[in-house]
Amino acid sequence: MAHPLDPGVRDLRAEPSPSPASRPLSVTDLFSIGIGPSSSHTVGPMKAARAFVLELLARGVTRVARVHVELYGSLGATGRGHGTDRAVVWGLAGHHPRSCPAEVITTLIPQVAESGVLRLGGRLDVPFDLARDIEFLPRVTLPQHVNALRLTATADAGPPLLDRVFFSIGGGFVTRREGEAVVPLDDGEEGGVVVVPHPFHTGAELLARCAASGLGVAALVRENEEAMRPRAELDARLDEIWEAMDACITAGLAGEGILPGGLNLPRRAGRLYRELRAREAAAAGWDAAADDCPVVPRQTDPLLVIDWVNLFALAVNEENAAGHRVVTAPTNGAAGVIPAVGKYYLSFVPGATQEGVRRFLLAATAIGTIIKTNASIAGAEVGCQGEVGSASAMAAAGLAEVMGGTPAQVENAAEIAMEHNLGLTCDPIGGLVQIPCIERNAVAAVKSINAARLALWGDGTHTVSLDAVVETMRQTGMDMMSKYKETSEGGLAVNVVEC
Repeated sequence: MAHPLDPGVRDLRAEPSPSPASRPLSVTDLFSIGIGPSSSHTVGPMKAARAFVLELLARGVTRVARVHVELYGSLGATGRGHGTDRAVVWGLAGHHPRSCPAEVITTLIPQVAESGVLRLGGRLDVPFDLARDIEFLPRVTLPQHVNALRLTATADAGPPLLDRVFFSIGGGFVTRREGEAVVPLDDGEEGGVVVVPHPFHTGAELLARCAASGLGVAALVRENEEAMRPRAELDARLDEIWEAMDACITAGLAGEGILPGGLNLPRRAGRLYRELRAREAAAAGWDAAADDCPVVPRQTDPLLVIDWVNLFALAVNEENAAGHRVVTAPTNGAAGVIPAVGKYYLSFVPGATQEGVRRFLLAATAIGTIIKTNASIAGAEVGCQGEVGSASAMAAAGLAEVMGGTPAQVENAAEIAMEHNLGLTCDPIGGLVQIPCIERNAVAAVKSINAARLALWGDGTHTVSLDAVVETMRQTGMDMMSKYKETSEGGLAVNVVEC
């Protein structure tokens, strides 16, 4: 559908699909630290807006009369609930999701609303009306991607100073129009052309590379990563990712009150954490209030580990729903699965180590790369099977790796997890990443553990390959009606009364 004010947008249909990145996907791509509640609707638009204003300022512009933002398709449909409008303002102010101060997140929007002025990139003041200058266009979809935004800066008269169209393609990844092409956005975090020693694009290629090199999945990914950065830097980035995940769990376990957005959904993780500690402490003869009471007490109920895994995931996704800092894994909507399984590994698997956590993340990266390359991790493209399904497959692979799995078993674990998330729709109530998203992460985390254990029972031989399941996921997503792909126009979003 053409934009009603710009028939020329229809010409975008003739443009090619986004071109591949100039380097392989990295662990720092799939696990990026950002702001909730959505990687595609919050993190991506924030990066796009920041890139827009940096380009504008680089041109030496000294006066801007207006900046106008148009949010198309899914960004227009659920952008209010996902905080897209707020994220764009933060980005226009020059902030990056990875480093945006908490004070900016809480105070900038009210300041702009009161003053009617936004300081672009921290340097150039422009009149800005949140209601007038951010336009939601849910019925307008550009052909390249359902998550599109257009930013235009104008002077008092004459042609636009700058006019850019961006696409937020999931997981915080962004592409932009560049002449007749659509190219990846370089936001200054990574870049460059890199040749890795063990390139792979599919599960079959991954297994072949492992067999040829004699390396396990995590070791093979490590050698590829070390072609992009030194070992010490890689380990520091891996540790930073895990520390951010773990900090998110800790913050979520202390969370109280009602989640924002209007559903009046209470945060549960804090209460459940206190109850779970008290129950296990009493059974073990500990004082739950004592400083030396273990964070995760000894097992007294053989199924109690499931309660802890559920709790870890709930904690993360409540933080995400609150708009706090999380790690895209590989998206914000699925941010709780991998941290919950990683915490399970550290808390319940004998012999768990920090190096094991690094291997866990590296093996998960291999699977995330395969899925993103051959299908999608965006709910707006393929439904929640691409978000929570991908996270479940990544977590299952990572856990199988650190529990001693062979490459074939690791691939099998990912296949099992993805296979049993096929067809999962994205139908958030009220356009908020709360129902069913929060509980869905908990269920998927437990599913990941089960998938890894199922895979480890065998020798890695299985009938359905990971590649077949990923292709099935892609086809299912293409066949899925748009109302089930992050538009809040179908499913739970219309069958449950908001209250």
